[in-house]
Amino acid sequence: MNTTSFASQRPSCWAPYGIELQSRFLLGTAGYPSPQSLADSIAACQTQVVTVGLKRSLAGSEGGDNGFIHIIQQAMKSQGARLLPNTAGCRTAREAITLAHMSRELYGTHWLKLEVVGDEHTLQPDPWGTVEAAEQLIKDGFAVFPYCTDDLITCQRLLDVGCEVLMPWGAPIGSGQGLINPFALRTLRARLPDVPLVVDAGIGAPSHAAQAMELGFDAVLLNSAVSQAVDPVRMASAFDLAIRAGRAAFEAGVMAAQDMAVASTPVGGQPFLID
Repeated sequence: MNTTSFASQRPSCWAPYGIELQSRFLLGTAGYPSPQSLADSIAACQTQVVTVGLKRSLAGSEGGDNGFIHIIQQAMKSQGARLLPNTAGCRTAREAITLAHMSRELYGTHWLKLEVVGDEHTLQPDPWGTVEAAEQLIKDGFAVFPYCTDDLITCQRLLDVGCEVLMPWGAPIGSGQGLINPFALRTLRARLPDVPLVVDAGIGAPSHAAQAMELGFDAVLLNSAVSQAVDPVRMASAFDLAIRAGRAAFEAGVMAAQDMAVASTPVGGQPFLID
C-alpha cells in the first residue's frame, strides 16, 4: 500500500516550449500586502513560474516596487522558478512588441506573456492585435504565451503564427467568476489535444482551478485570488492542492455526467438475503 501523502506528491510534468515543469500553478505577483507575503506565497505553492508586469517593474525602478522585484529574484534562485514577464496594459500590437524587447533586455529571458487589451471595460484581449504581435515576436525569437479568449478560431490563428502555448481566459481579469464558458474550454481541449493550454484570468476560488484541471488543461495562472485573500499564504497553498487534485482526477478519469440516475449497487439478477 502506498502510504505517501497526497500533499507530498507532485503531478506529472508538462513542458511549455520544451522546458519540463513539475508545478502546474503559475502565480502572478501584483497586489500583495507586503514583499514578505509574496515571498511566503511563492514558497507555499511551490510555483515554478512567476509573472511580472514590465510597466510595473519600470515604475518600481523609480521607487515603487523594488522590494517585490527583489523577492521575485530570490524565489527564482531558491525554487528554480522561471520568470514570465507580461505586457499588461498594452493597447496595441506595436506597444506590446516594444515592451517585449525592453523586457528581454531587462530580465534576460525570451519567455513572454503577451497581452494586448481590446476593451477597457472587460479587459478582453484584442484578437487581431494579439495575433499580429505574436507573429512578430516569434520571428524575433520570443517564446510567446498569449493571453486570449476561449475562441477556437483565434487560438488556431495564434498556433498558425508559431505559438506553442495558449492561455485562454476563464473569465475577465480579476472578476473571480471562475469558468464562465466551460463548453468553449472543453471544445478547445478536444480540438487542440496536443497543445499546452493554461487557464488564465477570472479564477476566484480553488474549486475553479480544480475544475479547469479536471477539464484537462495543463496549468492555471492566477493572481488576485491569492494576493487579495485575507491570508495570501494559506490561499496559495489551497490553490496548489486544488490544482494537483484536479490534475490527478483528470488523469484518473473523471466519471461522465448522466441525465438519469444510475444505481451504484445494482441488484437485478443478483442474489440477496431477506430477514
